[in-house]
Amino acid sequence: MSIEIIILAAGQGRRMRSELPKVLHRIGGKPMLQHLLETTRILKPHRTHVVVGYGADRVIDVIESQFPGENQNPHIEAGCEIDCGINWVEQTEQCGTGHAVMQVLPHIAADATVLILNGDMPLISRRTLQLVSRCRNNLILLTSNLPNPTGLGRIIRNSDNEIIGIVEEKDASAAQQGITEVNTNCMSLKAEHLGAWLPSLQCANAQKEYYLTDVIACAVKNNVRVVDISAPDPVETMGVNSRSDLGRLERCYQARLADQIMANGVTLLDSTRFDLRGTCEFGIDCILDINVILEGRVKFGNRVSVGPNTLIRNACIGDDSVIEANSVIDHATIGKNCTIGPFARIRPETVLQDRVRIGNFVEIKKSHIKHNSKANHLSYVGDSQVGENVNIGAGVITCNYDGANKHQTIIGDDVFVGSNSQLVAPVQIGDGATVGAGSTITDNIEPDCLAMGRARQTTINGWTRPPKRAPRCKPD
Repeated sequence: MSIEIIILAAGQGRRMRSELPKVLHRIGGKPMLQHLLETTRILKPHRTHVVVGYGADRVIDVIESQFPGENQNPHIEAGCEIDCGINWVEQTEQCGTGHAVMQVLPHIAADATVLILNGDMPLISRRTLQLVSRCRNNLILLTSNLPNPTGLGRIIRNSDNEIIGIVEEKDASAAQQGITEVNTNCMSLKAEHLGAWLPSLQCANAQKEYYLTDVIACAVKNNVRVVDISAPDPVETMGVNSRSDLGRLERCYQARLADQIMANGVTLLDSTRFDLRGTCEFGIDCILDINVILEGRVKFGNRVSVGPNTLIRNACIGDDSVIEANSVIDHATIGKNCTIGPFARIRPETVLQDRVRIGNFVEIKKSHIKHNSKANHLSYVGDSQVGENVNIGAGVITCNYDGANKHQTIIGDDVFVGSNSQLVAPVQIGDGATVGAGSTITDNIEPDCLAMGRARQTTINGWTRPPKRAPRCKPD
């Protein structure tokens, strides 16, 4: 029997106070809906139906950019069916969760098992989804016990401890509000049962909505067993209704990642001050100080050390390299035994080969720097090819932009560029050449030459500074 998944993602999330649809708010750098879609892949569903409403086009555009080639109905038009794709279904009126599922019902195969999830539940585990999806002829409901169940539907049981219904908080009595077992809006049941029960839902409640939770009473009435599975970790079922909820879930997610990383042999000097917003591969004996942020796809070699307050995005760091404090590495490749920072910025399309030193307040952009070269402080190197054993002094600038186009600077091996020099591209400096400090270089330099481009110094003997004028008296 095939599994079809329904994800409810139509809400705005008014308490978020945001124009962004709620399911697009990010946990660990990814939209909550993307987390859920990635997790449900373990079930190999025949189809996944996502119910959209508020900001539907935006939701579709963002998710399709992450899952190219796997979506259908990009303009919310019913018709074609693609196995394992995302079927976007629009809920034009927000009339409750039961009404949302009604919109999907025409697209569900009659013999399917249906798993229903909320789109703002990004941390549910694969194992839990596997357990909930095995409904056979039963209805399986995922529940959770919370010390503070405010705002959530309460599980109602009979004297035999069997689930007989769910009551939403706004409709609950004082006694029912004291129940701590809550509905998670995650359930599975046969499509034929769903099709039979949804038309019978009523909206005679405080919110005048069609509640999906009312199918529990339908199951009891029709002698379909309701099987409850309690979430092993309440974090799995945490939804997001406010910025505070989002922040708490982010920290829970990062704590999970930190535990996984440390279990794989990485030292985090403070696991509560670490953020991974993507994926990272670590070698052995890596050390990360506080407030390190990793974004996109990052790969570390062995024995890499990263100082505090550092951002690394879509980068590869070689063995034994050291990233000092307050540095930014973005879309770059760093070789082995390199030292970066502190306060260095390595911009996209930069490649540093082994044993390169980039010091404090140095910016490198779209440049290839070969072995054993260094720029220790206060320099900008952009659109450049730098050879081996090159020394770039303090305050050196490659002037790569003429106001309209970018040009390249080529520096050969064993070149020494003196401090406070400007290399005006396009320009080439031959192997072994030396640039005198304070020079502006506009022409190519042949190998093993000394080039200087300074104004001639003028010295005036016996010159004295003019005296300071006495301050004027201000009137009373």
